[in-house]
Amino acid sequence: MGESEKIGRFSCVDCGKNGCRKQNGDYPEFCEIPALTEDEIEKLRALYQDEENRRVAIASAEVEGEFYGTYTRVEETIEFARRIGAKKLGIATCVGLLEESRVLAKILRLNGFEVYSVACKTGAMLKTDIGLDPKYTCKSGNVMCNPILQAKLMNKEKVDLNIVMGLCCGHDSLFYKYAEGLTTTLVVKDRVLGNNPVQVLYQTRSYYRRLLAKPVGEK
Repeated sequence: MGESEKIGRFSCVDCGKNGCRKQNGDYPEFCEIPALTEDEIEKLRALYQDEENRRVAIASAEVEGEFYGTYTRVEETIEFARRIGAKKLGIATCVGLLEESRVLAKILRLNGFEVYSVACKTGAMLKTDIGLDPKYTCKSGNVMCNPILQAKLMNKEKVDLNIVMGLCCGHDSLFYKYAEGLTTTLVVKDRVLGNNPVQVLYQTRSYYRRLLAKPVGEK
């Protein structure tokens, strides 16, 4: 496979012009924006006139505009929830972050929200029951997280906004897939970096330069 085939089609991460943000019409040749038809643009605009989409987009922009650089993500989440009219908030938490989720619940309740939570091991099954090779249970055990049930219980409870607290990579994908309500993420799990996964990107010139040297897992 040639190098160009590995890279695939150029996209936003390959752009150095930032024409979208500047709104100056300066786009690279591979950019999708100039190719959009007026009909496609109008259909996009129409989606933002959907009642829920418009409410969420406006609330997000208001929170960003009013509290830019001053509110933490916890505070932004509270303000966002208020502005979309959410009353009941669901916390989809990893059992490893139950203490943090308890603190979050106290903060949310102090701010007038009803809180419902579901931990990842709720209704757990065995990993080997769904076909996992037992050798992959040696470190973390055989009790499986159940993000699909987490989502279904949130749906049953009819929460207005789901808050994801550190679900495993991939388990969060299943939660998002089956959650019917709006979902925002407060914590992204990283067991090595104290749930701060972006730190590895800040350190690719030092401690994590190996990530730019060769593919992950390659000997």
